[in-house]
Amino acid sequence: MSWFHSHSASRGFTVFGLTCAFTLGSLAQTPNSFLALASYGQQQPPVKVEESPHFGISPEMQGDVLMARQRYVAAIDAYRQGPMDTAVQWNKLGIANHHMFNLREAQRDYEKALKMDPKYPEALNNLGAVYYGLKDYHNAERSYKKAIKLHPKAAMFYSNLGTAYLAQGKNKKGAEAYRTALSLDPNVFEGDPSARIAEIGPSKEMATLNYLLAKTYAEVGRKDEALIYLRKALDEGFNDRKKLEDKEFAILRDTPEFQQMLADKQ
Repeated sequence: MSWFHSHSASRGFTVFGLTCAFTLGSLAQTPNSFLALASYGQQQPPVKVEESPHFGISPEMQGDVLMARQRYVAAIDAYRQGPMDTAVQWNKLGIANHHMFNLREAQRDYEKALKMDPKYPEALNNLGAVYYGLKDYHNAERSYKKAIKLHPKAAMFYSNLGTAYLAQGKNKKGAEAYRTALSLDPNVFEGDPSARIAEIGPSKEMATLNYLLAKTYAEVGRKDEALIYLRKALDEGFNDRKKLEDKEFAILRDTPEFQQMLADKQ
């Protein structure tokens, strides 16, 4: 899964991350990629609208309203009616196309945003998510690293980088990126569904990803999340019983859930 990201008030709106109120249900989602929009902070205050946006609202605001309603095709049409003269607008159009899995269109949109503003970390993150979706993991890694260089405190960028590492078999680097993401934002792996792009990888890759997430949560003492992701790893076929004895899982060993998992693996 990928996360989109928008920026803070200076950028417009962010998508591609994992953010939502903490519930065990939300943690059932395994992160792949996050998209980043620019935040809505620089725009006018939200306007109450009917099901069809009123003609008095700008095309960009109409697009934002439609995006919030997950009406991505209509949002694309709305954005295109505007002047498209800022990097933020091209990033938003890219995110709408990305949600429709129009990856080549989204790539062109993000590249246009970056042509206008080469130091736009959210567009770089989102371009990385396109590369990830195209299975070009090397360029995904490069884009995420560029985004991180510009915005080193963005947890979702590290989450995306970790997933790109895992896709290349760089498990140690992936685990470190996940640890960094969690240290920057304890809720990074929970998220706004509008910022999430789900890409289903091979079972073996997903099993490893979930195992590393379980280990990351166990390291910081979050038992419930660790158990959820460990169960997901086992369900995806993770079968290295020896790794269940890793020291990070010591806090889980007295729990009935962990003991049941061990019994199931007998």
